[in-house]
Amino acid sequence: MRMKKQQPADRKNTGSRGARPRLTRVAGAAVVVLGLTGVSACGAADTGSSSSKGSSGKVTIAVPSWVGAEANGAVAKYILENELDTKAELKQLDESVAFDALHSGKVDAIMEDWGGAPKKVQLYVEENKSVVEGGDLGVVGHIGWFVPKYLADKHPDITDWKNLNKYKDLFKTAESGNKGQLLEGSPSYTTNDDAIIKNLDLEYKTVYAGSEAAQITQIRENYKAKKPFISYWWTPQWLNADIDLVEVKLPEHKEGCDADPEKVDCAYPETPLQKYFNADFAEKGGDAAKFLKNFKWTAEEQNEVAAMIAGEKMSSEAAAEKWVKANKDVWEKWLP
Repeated sequence: MRMKKQQPADRKNTGSRGARPRLTRVAGAAVVVLGLTGVSACGAADTGSSSSKGSSGKVTIAVPSWVGAEANGAVAKYILENELDTKAELKQLDESVAFDALHSGKVDAIMEDWGGAPKKVQLYVEENKSVVEGGDLGVVGHIGWFVPKYLADKHPDITDWKNLNKYKDLFKTAESGNKGQLLEGSPSYTTNDDAIIKNLDLEYKTVYAGSEAAQITQIRENYKAKKPFISYWWTPQWLNADIDLVEVKLPEHKEGCDADPEKVDCAYPETPLQKYFNADFAEKGGDAAKFLKNFKWTAEEQNEVAAMIAGEKMSSEAAAEKWVKANKDVWEKWLP
């Protein structure tokens, strides 16, 4: 979708599609923050061990504040409580803070990590062993720069970064001044965009909408009016089913091209989204831990729930219930 902005020292290159992702989208999207509480309000999560059947105690899941992550948490919570007799709590946490909470035991799991806190992974997973990998979520994320198809149809060469300066006047706004505006979401998103603009000598300025929800509103308004715009955007995203966007081709992502955050001059990589668990929970969490480890769905399935929450304005609980009741053949495979 997010968190405090990562400092350059907290980022590293991950290379190809199969590597651990390193880019984090962390936004305060009002449309998706439903029923979540702050980590400061709780103590250590109860991850008492259990038998292989029945309740595993309370499970606390960290949920970054974008709608895809909310969909993960809502479905996991519904199944934990209704199929595994396990109380579940969702806590909205920035990704970096979520790793601290996983380490301390204040939360048990994060279901969607985009790899924005590699130093925390190094510290807690590889060194302290207090956090363990939970496997793939099953969704591959990708960040890029996108323009509406109606604009690409009118100016076919606009989808090549080498031609963007030629079109900067199309994207000028009061906020961007004499430069083209690159629309961003939340200022807390971790992006490479300022570095890319600088290192490719592009006459553009990043302008932040303020949140995922605000960015979506602005994109929708521009799209309806058929106005030119270029935006930081990502897949999977439920809105992509409603609007037709075309990605601008940035220089090919190659191993090491984004190792130094100040020198990034390439496209974003494809990012297999990962799960992480508190180590004690992974060992002693019984059926709940087994279920969360087995939880793996497609981008289409995630988008279906996300669209109900953000597009249809359903509560996360109602969206999860509707999806679970209609997709027993999918989630039954996740049960221990």
